[in-house]
Amino acid sequence: MDLPPGRRAAPPRFVLRGVSEKNRDGKRTARERLAAEREKQRAAEKRRRGLIVGASVVCVLGLAAVIGIIAANAGKDDGGEATGPAVAPSGAIGQSGLVIPVGKQSAKSTLTIWEDFRCPACQAFETAYRSTIHELADTGQLKVDYRLATIIDGNVGGSGSGNSANAAACAQDAGKFTPYHDVLYDNQPPENDDAFAEDSKLIELAGKVEGLDTPAFRTCVEDGTHDGWVAKSNQAFQDGGFSGTPTVLLNGKNIYQDQTLTPAKLKQMVQEANQG
Repeated sequence: MDLPPGRRAAPPRFVLRGVSEKNRDGKRTARERLAAEREKQRAAEKRRRGLIVGASVVCVLGLAAVIGIIAANAGKDDGGEATGPAVAPSGAIGQSGLVIPVGKQSAKSTLTIWEDFRCPACQAFETAYRSTIHELADTGQLKVDYRLATIIDGNVGGSGSGNSANAAACAQDAGKFTPYHDVLYDNQPPENDDAFAEDSKLIELAGKVEGLDTPAFRTCVEDGTHDGWVAKSNQAFQDGGFSGTPTVLLNGKNIYQDQTLTPAKLKQMVQEANQG
C-alpha cells in the first residue's frame, strides 16, 4: 500500500510484543536475583548469630571451668599443698593473733610495721630506723607491733617471703623474734633471688642467733608450722588496703608516707605523743 509522501509505515505489532516480553522477563529475573540475594543474606545472618551464641556458650563454659579450677586450688600454695590451719606463734596478739609484739605493752605509743622479708624497701627502712626503734622500745617509750606480708612472692614469684615469715614466727616461738628478724634483713638476698625459699638457708641464718638453731626450730621451719598463719596475715594486709611495704603506723596514723620523716623526727613524734 502506497503512503503519502513523508509518512512511515507503523512497525509490525509482533515486534512491539517481543520487546515488551523481554522487558518483563528482565524485570522478573532482576527481582528473582534480588530475592535470592536477600535470602542468602538472611541465611548468612542466621549462621552468624548461631556462631555468636555458640561462642558465648563456649566462653561461659570455659569461664566456669576456670572458676572450678580456682576453687579447687583455693587454700593451696604454689607447691599444691594446703596451707593448713592458722597456727599463731607463741605470744602473738591482736585479732586472730596476727601481731608479733615487741617491747613493753604498757608503753603509751604503738608503732605498727607491716613488712616483707624479701622487700628491699623494708630493708632500707630497717637500716635507717632500727637503732631508734630498738632504743624507744628498750626504754619503754614505744611498743612495736610487727605484722608480716608476702607481697614479693606475689609480685615477683617464689615462696621466700612466706617461708621467711614462717621462720620468723618459729623464732618467735623460741623467744628470738627480734634478733632473727634483724638477721634476716642483714642477709636479705636481691629481690629476684628467692634464696629464702630454701629451708636450709633460713636454718643457716638461725645459727647467727644464739640458741635459736634447735631441733624444734628446724622442725617448725621444715614443716611450715605457721604457713597458714602467714597466709592469713598477708590476707589481713590486703584487706587493709595498704599500698605496699613497709607500711608504718604510729598510733594508727601512717607516717612513712611523710617525705620529711627521719629517725630523729620519729623519736620526737613518739615523745610528743607520750606527753600528750
